[in-house]
Amino acid sequence: MARTDLRAGLNKGHPTTAIPKAPRPSQRKGVQSTKTKFVRSVIREVAGFSAYERRVLELLRNSKDKKARKLTKKRLGTLLRSKRKLEELSGVIQESRRAAH
Repeated sequence: MARTDLRAGLNKGHPTTAIPKAPRPSQRKGVQSTKTKFVRSVIREVAGFSAYERRVLELLRNSKDKKARKLTKKRLGTLLRSKRKLEELSGVIQESRRAAH
């Protein structure tokens, strides 16, 4: 609400123009930069998948989703990380299918 010259009430006080606050670094947390994205893609291209990731890919191809989820949860620690990894790997499978056709 814009302030008015009133002495009391919700918009009391001298009317001023609000200065927009600069975003803090903590508000950027988790936002992926293009450089980071590129570096990770290069590393993935060079190093490939780890052993458990290859196993999970095989499980997903054979539609053993629950088994894959349990395996990733055991390896990564939390269900949220597990879900993210499964999303990533199922995306890889879809990309390979798309490239095959």
